[in-house]
This record gives sequence, C-alpha cells and structure tokens, in this order.
Amino acid sequence: MSESSPLQKDRPLSPHLQVYRLPITAITSILHRATGIALMLGLILFTWGLMALAGGEDSYNTFMSFCTSLTGQIMLIGWSGAFFYHLCTGLRHFILDSGCLYEKKAAARSSWAVILIAVLLTAATWAYVYQDVLMGGTAG
Repeated sequence: MSESSPLQKDRPLSPHLQVYRLPITAITSILHRATGIALMLGLILFTWGLMALAGGEDSYNTFMSFCTSLTGQIMLIGWSGAFFYHLCTGLRHFILDSGCLYEKKAAARSSWAVILIAVLLTAATWAYVYQDVLMGGTAG
C-alpha cells in the first residue's frame, strides 16, 4: 500500500456531520424519534400523578408542589411541547403516506410548518394555563 498524498491528509475518510448540513426533513425526523422518547419518559410523571391521586391528599399535595416548582413546570412544558410536535409530525407522516408532499420544497415547507404549529400549540396551551397570571391576577 502506498503512502497517501499530502493533499489527502486533512480530508475526512467518509462524510460526516462536520462536512454536511442536515436538511430540515432529516432534523424533523430525528426530533420525531426524540419526542417519542420524551413522551415515554413523561409517562413516569403522569404515572406518579395517578398514584398520588389514588394515594390521598398528602401524596397529591406532594405531587402538586413538584408540578408547580420550576423543575416541574419545565418538565410539563417540555412534555406538552413534545406531545404537540409528535402529533404534528404524525399528521405530516399521514399526509406523506397518501403520496403528497414528496417534492423537496413541499417537504421542507411542511417540516417548517410542523415546527411552527407545534410551537404555537404549546404556547397557546400554556398561555391558557397561565391566563390569570398573564392578566395580572393571582395564580390559583
């Protein structure tokens, strides 16, 4: 085997993420899988809530104090964001299964639309949850 030429020293052996930029359709596909995992992990919180509800007032108050903490709020907002994103990409896949949106531009636009709609649905949900706080009232 001969030595490689000096021109090939700095070149990667194979394509990788430092060379290529992932298209938005690939990013949405990866995020779809990641949000599926996030939804499964969020079921732990949901199960804790059901167990706390069945466990009586003290266990429910402990659960609610966690959910109203900063960590709990971040987890709940993230979980609802994962839900809406996963829902939107599932609907997008349903449309793709019908044979639509296969052109590059249409696929990219639908990917951006999924992201935008998921963000809007998450924001609208939490604006509704916090409407008293946002309107200057007290959280109750």
